[in-house]
Amino acid sequence: MKPIRLVRGFLTVGAWTLASRAVGFIRDVLIASYLGSGPVAEAFLVAFSLPNTFRRFFAEGAFNTAFVPMFSKKLEANEDPLGFAEDALAGLGATVLLVSVISIIAMPVLVYAMASGFAGDERFGLAVQFGRITFPYILFMAGAALFSGVLNAGGRFIAAAGAPVLLNIFFIAAMLLARHYHWNMGLTLSWTTPITGFAQMGLVWLACVRMGMPIKLRWPRMTPDLKRLLTIAGPAVMAGGVVQLNLLVGRQVGSFFDGAIAWLNYADRLYQLPLGVVGIAIGVVLLPDISRRLKANDVVGGRYAYNRATEFSLMLTMPAAVALMVIPVPLISVLFKRGAFSATDVTNTAAVLAVYGAGLPAFVLQKVLQPLYFAREDTKTPFRFAWHSMIVNAGAAILLAPFIGFIAAALGTTLAGWSMVAQLWWGKHHMGEAATFDDRLLHRVPRLALASVLMGVALYGLRVLLADQLLMPGWRYLALAGLVTGGMLAYAIAAVVTGAIRMGDVRSSLGRQR
Repeated sequence: MKPIRLVRGFLTVGAWTLASRAVGFIRDVLIASYLGSGPVAEAFLVAFSLPNTFRRFFAEGAFNTAFVPMFSKKLEANEDPLGFAEDALAGLGATVLLVSVISIIAMPVLVYAMASGFAGDERFGLAVQFGRITFPYILFMAGAALFSGVLNAGGRFIAAAGAPVLLNIFFIAAMLLARHYHWNMGLTLSWTTPITGFAQMGLVWLACVRMGMPIKLRWPRMTPDLKRLLTIAGPAVMAGGVVQLNLLVGRQVGSFFDGAIAWLNYADRLYQLPLGVVGIAIGVVLLPDISRRLKANDVVGGRYAYNRATEFSLMLTMPAAVALMVIPVPLISVLFKRGAFSATDVTNTAAVLAVYGAGLPAFVLQKVLQPLYFAREDTKTPFRFAWHSMIVNAGAAILLAPFIGFIAAALGTTLAGWSMVAQLWWGKHHMGEAATFDDRLLHRVPRLALASVLMGVALYGLRVLLADQLLMPGWRYLALAGLVTGGMLAYAIAAVVTGAIRMGDVRSSLGRQR
């Protein structure tokens, strides 16, 4: 089996994820412009979060955590990977279908669980209506997640990474049509949701066929491999449930403050740009790579993969985190302030964004550390750590909400992220040499931190210098572009001067067949 080119894989997935998040950002700008933070916006955002919650619970998160290492090892050893994938798809499909039927019937209960603050006003009825329309999305995305796992295990990242672009293109087109023909915007967004899921599933299935894996749906059956998969997936499913409980806590806190769910969502979408580009790229490429190296007893290669993933993630996320904390108001104001999105919305969304920014490196480092456990088919330990982090999140969000308001929801998320990283870091000590830092990483990390701080100082100065232009309608986009470009240039210069980045290492990593 052809080995995975690690850094090229990161860049491929990162580039397509960036394209998806950029188009997705345009989608969110349109939603903010057309709906602002009003009841229809909040109702749709909660409704859309429901199938996505279950998707992460059953498919991309928990299920693939167990499926990808097992499939990667079967692919490496040529032990009927196609049959295993078809059995897994049958079991996953049957489970998700049952969950979907129950959820659609019990939609009022789910909406109340997500946002009890909606009870007694128009948002509740709208969220129930929208939720029943959007929920079938999970059926298609469960299949898409499994097909994407197959592609990633085979080192084919483009189709799986590019599929989410379709979702955002469909949403943008639907909103423009709704605006032109005066359709109900909330219903238009809701009906578009399952259509996008079907399109994404079809795209990655066709890519699997081209890869030589024409996966077909068969009647579910309990095989030894499927039993093993369920044994491994069980703790991962429960850990995924803990992650969703963390999100639920944030939504519950936000639902008691008018507009807060929208503010949290818009800030989340913006910080998801760097998080998605780096975090998803790391998680998608690293897990199958480490799994296959374990199967081949390649300790040196496994250590190299872990260290380069850590270096790559910190090189991109530390400056992004500093930027989100230093210039949140210009970012939100220029990108979102129009139509129904007011000055108050800008101030509150920017505050949330700054808090999320402080947690950005933690959210990405989790993607680096978790594959060390998952590749060893250890899902129980991360599950235990996730429970501990949930307590941190709930405690911070609920206890601080009376004092700092909706910001407590974002702060709880950030504190829980760093708590999870600390536990994953401590728990890997028994894994031996493959999970240790090499000299290159130990040399680079403090220099990356210094370069990020220097960039932050430069950004602050540029923000003061361009303060007037950032408020002028005819100049604000150009001013923001100058602010961001100046920050990137400052970081590049600081990184080279401090020795945080060396172009020779970048070139060798791109060409090195690992």
